[in-house]
Amino acid sequence: MNDARGTVFFPGAGSFGSEFQPLVDALGPASWLVRYPGRYGRDFGVPAASFDAVVRACAEQLAGRPAGRPVLFGHSYGAYVAYATAARLEADGFEVSALITAGACAPGLLEVPEGAAASPSGAAEYLESVDPGILADAPSDDWREIVAETAAQDLRLLGQFDPAAFTRLGCPVLAVRGEADPLTSDTGTAEWAHATDGAFARRSFPGGHSDFLRSPACASWLRETRETLG
Repeated sequence: MNDARGTVFFPGAGSFGSEFQPLVDALGPASWLVRYPGRYGRDFGVPAASFDAVVRACAEQLAGRPAGRPVLFGHSYGAYVAYATAARLEADGFEVSALITAGACAPGLLEVPEGAAASPSGAAEYLESVDPGILADAPSDDWREIVAETAAQDLRLLGQFDPAAFTRLGCPVLAVRGEADPLTSDTGTAEWAHATDGAFARRSFPGGHSDFLRSPACASWLRETRETLG
C-alpha cells in the first residue's frame, strides 16, 4: 500500500497511545494517533457526551486529511471506535483500506464490566486484571489517577455502543490478539468475520492484552500487511 495513505491508531480505554509507539516509529510519519475528545488541549479531562460523539470526532479527523484509503488500527476499546468510524466513513463514501482490530472480541460478544465503568477505582482494578503492571508503569500517582478516570469514562461511553446500528463493512477486517490475552479468544476474534463483506483474517502473537503490540513480530506483520493491501 502507498505509505501516503497512512495507518491511523485508535488507543484503548484510558490510553493516550503509548501502546502504539513502537508501531508508529516502525511505520514512519504517515502513521498517526487519532485524538479522542477530552484527551488533549483545552478540553482535556472533559469526556465526550456520547460514544457517537467520539466516533464523529474521529471520522472528521480522517476526512480532513488529504490522503485517502487509510488503514484503521484499533486496540481494545479503540477497536470498537475504529469499527464504528470505518462504518461512518464508508457510509459517507470515504474508502478505508482495512480495519485491524487488536485485543477485542467481535462487537456482538462485547460485554462492558459495570464495576470498571462505575468509578476510577473500579477501572484501575479492571486495567490491572487485564494488563498487569500497566498502572505501575505510569510516571506518577497523578497520572495513574488520570488514566483510571479516563478509562472509566471510556468504558461508560462504550456501554452505549450498539453493534446492530452499523451495517457490515466493505473493507477487509484483520483481527489480532495476544495468545495470553484474558479478554479475547481465537473464537471471539474469529467472529469479526461477520462484521464485513470483505476479506477477513486473524492472527495471534505471543503476549498478553497489549504487550504484543510492542514486539518486532507485530511491526513486521503490519508492514507486510500494508504492502499486501496494495
